[in-house]
Amino acid sequence: MAERERHERQDRRERLDLPRDPRRALVRRPAYDSDAFGVFAEQFARFMGTATFLAYMTLFVVVWVAANVLLPGSARWDGYPFIFLTLMLSLQASYAAPLILLAQNRQEQRDKVVAEQDRQANARAHADMEFLAREVASLRMAVGEVATRDYLRSELRSLLADLDERVEEATRRALEGRGASHDGPDDRPPPPGS
Repeated sequence: MAERERHERQDRRERLDLPRDPRRALVRRPAYDSDAFGVFAEQFARFMGTATFLAYMTLFVVVWVAANVLLPGSARWDGYPFIFLTLMLSLQASYAAPLILLAQNRQEQRDKVVAEQDRQANARAHADMEFLAREVASLRMAVGEVATRDYLRSELRSLLADLDERVEEATRRALEGRGASHDGPDDRPPPPGS
């Protein structure tokens, strides 16, 4: 949001047809790149979550305590209750907590973007699957209307049987008709006019 406000202010400065911002500050705010700071916060938080950081921190505290216990009295800079060490650790924690929160917020924003992209990809995949299911169903319906090999064979067999019957009947009629015409010369009707 601060980025957008900065761009709006910059646009107003460059445009002469708009009045200047009446809330001009006496002291300018320091400008910083929020992305660079966010990257630094992430790297810092990442480093604080490593065993290396814990080892360095433990070594620092052990050296601090050992030096303040074992050195002669005049060389000690922090006595037994180690108040200065406590102050330094509290200061480190007070800076670490907001940096860790900033890193977590940036990670949460990235996770939201990834989740939205995953949701969109899932929606596209779901739509594709529905489309393919409809296509398969239409193909099944179309295949149900297409003649199968067995159906064609049975139809051809019945046509062949019909043709065989017709040929037999035509042959039988032809033979019957021939037999009647060859029975004898007297069976024929007399020619007209005799």
